[in-house]
Amino acid sequence: MEVRRQMNVEEYVALLLRRRWLLISAAALGAAAGFLLSIVIPAQYTSHTMVLVEEPVVPEAYVKPVVSEDVNQRLASMQGQILSRTRLQELVEQFNPYKKDAGRVPMEVMIERLKKSIKVAPLNPMPGTLSRELPGFTVDVTLGDAQLAQQVCTQISSMFRSQNIHQRQKRTEDTTEFLAKQLEEAKAKLDEQDAKVAAFQSRHIGSLPEDEKTNVTLLAGMTPQLEAVTQGLNQARQEKTFLESMLNQQLAELRKTSGGQSSKSLEQQLSDMQNQLAMLQRSYTDKHPKVIQLKHAIAQLEKQIESAPAKDLTATEEQKAAIPVIETPQVQQLRAQLHQQELSIIQKAKQQEELQKQIRVLQARIESSPGVQQEFQALTRDYQTALTFYNDLLKRRNESQMATALENGQQAERFRVIDPPSLPETPSFPNRRLFSLGGLCAGLGLAAGIVHLSQMRDRSIRSRHDVETYLGVQTLALISHTGNVRKIRNLPNTGIRPRRSELSLAPSSWKERNV
Repeated sequence: MEVRRQMNVEEYVALLLRRRWLLISAAALGAAAGFLLSIVIPAQYTSHTMVLVEEPVVPEAYVKPVVSEDVNQRLASMQGQILSRTRLQELVEQFNPYKKDAGRVPMEVMIERLKKSIKVAPLNPMPGTLSRELPGFTVDVTLGDAQLAQQVCTQISSMFRSQNIHQRQKRTEDTTEFLAKQLEEAKAKLDEQDAKVAAFQSRHIGSLPEDEKTNVTLLAGMTPQLEAVTQGLNQARQEKTFLESMLNQQLAELRKTSGGQSSKSLEQQLSDMQNQLAMLQRSYTDKHPKVIQLKHAIAQLEKQIESAPAKDLTATEEQKAAIPVIETPQVQQLRAQLHQQELSIIQKAKQQEELQKQIRVLQARIESSPGVQQEFQALTRDYQTALTFYNDLLKRRNESQMATALENGQQAERFRVIDPPSLPETPSFPNRRLFSLGGLCAGLGLAAGIVHLSQMRDRSIRSRHDVETYLGVQTLALISHTGNVRKIRNLPNTGIRPRRSELSLAPSSWKERNV
């Protein structure tokens, strides 16, 4: 069984000192190989630029921006569009960054190589700031030509700025156009609801919820009026009845008086009729019916007197009946009062009918008020909803129009190149120091591996610990070595040669091996 011994720190240090030239040589060769490799590899130059996100000129409190998307999301979207195959193919055709491979390498490969050479990295917000918005981003372009890298980096940063402006302008214009269409539809719905409310109000005039108190007040005021008109109508009818009885009584007495005077001669009757006509003309005009009637009777009587003989001047019974009764002033006054009462009764009856009609209308309005109120509230609620929606859309459309004007004037959020794309003077790859350091580390690692393998195969005894490990015996004494170690013979039957200035002795093992 192979015996492996454990080494301590001193032994490792001694091992490194023994193998120092191997380590130094390997490290030097590795560093030289790394440096030569950095010279052989084609140099790559990186152009760097920084783009900052500027805040809008007008604060958001005055003009609310339409584009509410996070800058990180917009940057990722723009990066995907700018680094698309179509855009990168235009850059390859414009700048031809891979002239050596032109015609040998497919366009897809060159596009992929150019895409990998472009790096866009966002800037982290400054510590201690309250804003979580992206302050900006950097663009790095790595190519084999420094000027070409600068030109491509300039083009990429310009594409980001123009893409940001175009994207924001298009977003605001599309939003404004969408809100304008929605506003037109909302206006049509609002007009429709307004027409429904107006038609409902015209159909239910006086029955609306705001008219309920007025209707109750009017009904309470018309009830006493109806009672007063009814009472006045009844009183007028009573007075009419009384005047009719008085008139009939006066006419009866007048007929009796006229009957006693029927035996008078025609001349006397004519004289009496002329006297009565004179009395009537004092009170009435010639166009009054009684005056006209009396004049007609006088004319007939005059004709009768002229045509009749002298002996027949006395009136017959038929003539007496044809002669009108002469009414007294009292009878005439009663007739006038009776006519006035009839007019008053007609007027009061019309007032009563009108009041009853109005009361019925008011009662019908009050009874139908709950249903009308419920329907009107539903219409009003729909109208208010449409009005609120319309006003909200109008406000948003106006804000979108102001935001569009702000974007078109390039006074909104924009990208500004704070550091123009740099012209690299030294290659970013390969880094000769880093390659030399890497070669040095690789040489040291290789030498350490070689030392480790050689140490594993070495069976030399150099310390008391080696004797105890390999021979399995304890040491009795240490003999100092004063001569050349190369002159010491090999120990028989062991195959182990001592290589240190001290030799270990053991009591039984050396006798058995004839030492």
